[in-house]
Amino acid sequence: MVVDDAPQFKLLTEELALCWVHDGRHDKNLTPIISDHQKALEDFLTQYWDYYQRLLDYKKAPSEALAHQLAQDFDVLFLTHTGYDALDERILKTKEKKEPLLLVLKYPEMPLHNNASELAARSQVRKRDVSLHTMTQEGTEANDTFLSIVQTCKKLAHPCLRVHL
Repeated sequence: MVVDDAPQFKLLTEELALCWVHDGRHDKNLTPIISDHQKALEDFLTQYWDYYQRLLDYKKAPSEALAHQLAQDFDVLFLTHTGYDALDERILKTKEKKEPLLLVLKYPEMPLHNNASELAARSQVRKRDVSLHTMTQEGTEANDTFLSIVQTCKKLAHPCLRVHL
């Protein structure tokens, strides 16, 4: 299971992988004013996403030696000290999450992010926001069923999408 770092997921399974994209958003949300800090953030984000790309490459051709190297390189990357305190704190927080972030080295078939799951859930949330709610349990089930069919058709690029309801 690949999730963000929300506490409600912690007891669901013995091994829980963290989403790299969610973790990277914390760094991306920093807004340094000083040019040296801006440069430090830019440089670190480049290194972060380069490392992420190496993990994607590992998934295509996993090996024990490469897994070992990636684990060592994780330690090097997340021991980076930039002099930008907010970024340095974020880097240390990510370093503390090494095991769940690198679960992919044990299970190369798993995704590195959970964006597909979040996008799938988004359509239901949007429908709920627009429609407010249903009046009965049967109405809720009907909404969920219909939405599931529509989303499945979209994923399969099915001709049923040409029907406008």
